[in-house]
Amino acid sequence: MAVIEMHSVVALLEDLPEHGLVRGQVGTVVEIWAEGVFEVEFSDDQGATYAMVALKAEQLMKLIHEPANQAA
Repeated sequence: MAVIEMHSVVALLEDLPEHGLVRGQVGTVVEIWAEGVFEVEFSDDQGATYAMVALKAEQLMKLIHEPANQAA
């Protein structure tokens, strides 16, 4: 499993209707509160923030934008 760090791009794994968020929405980790607890900022294509939520690692999937295995 990929390690979630500051500035990781993550996808939400569950609906959070109390925050107006649905599974699959993409955000960026902007703070690490404790081991396995992250403040995630969700913003639109223009960069306007529409939600900031503290989430557990189990609620997130780190998105990976490069090949997992590099050819030697």
